[in-house]
Amino acid sequence: MGSLGGAAVARRPRFLCLHGFRTSGEIMRRQVVGKWPAEVTARLDLVFADAPFPAEGKSDVEGIFDPPYYEWFQFDKGFTEYRNLDKCYDYIEDLMIKQGPFDGLMGFSQGSILSAALVGLQQQGLALTRVPKINYLMIIGGARFRAAVVADKAYAVKIKIPSLHFLGDNDFLKSAGEKLIESFVDPYIIRHPKGHTVPRLVDEKSLEVMCHFLDKMEKEISEHSSTEAESPVDVDEKEMCI
Repeated sequence: MGSLGGAAVARRPRFLCLHGFRTSGEIMRRQVVGKWPAEVTARLDLVFADAPFPAEGKSDVEGIFDPPYYEWFQFDKGFTEYRNLDKCYDYIEDLMIKQGPFDGLMGFSQGSILSAALVGLQQQGLALTRVPKINYLMIIGGARFRAAVVADKAYAVKIKIPSLHFLGDNDFLKSAGEKLIESFVDPYIIRHPKGHTVPRLVDEKSLEVMCHFLDKMEKEISEHSSTEAESPVDVDEKEMCI
């Protein structure tokens, strides 16, 4: 088992965090940073963004968290038809260009559905084509897109990057989350007894899985940084970069 303190690394893994439906980046920050141990969050560089569209209806967190509330895209009751999805993709890509580079995406609820699909689409060369490859995923209360127009592309082949999935025993999306996991190779899984929420990391087993995921990222990022440092750019290449 690794240590929550972590080893010395070149830098912390940087994640763009996509919040849930009709919430906000600040709300997700409070959900994650307010619930996870400091020993975990200190090992991550987390950027919490607001979705591009103001909420078009009542938020489920009204009375719990203050507005404003946002949504990433709109959908019908069957979750099979979407509005503004392409605009959402472009918005996220612009965020990644302006505030990146990012090593990974972290999503909760609508943000997690979006995060997983974006990586699958990027793998097929159909989204996030102007930014570096996303190498890691953290999915909290996730699911797959139902409509074939997205699903047939996003999950066409299994996603091979390291991914960490949180599944709640009482989450209404639990079965959908299990289905999403089938789209990934060797996923890390944290199960918790709660519902559709960002869970606290308090039990030893959950912390151990999180620790292994963090260790893997830190090791790979350190190795990549070391490789870059050991491969100096020659004079001609330097001139080409100017």
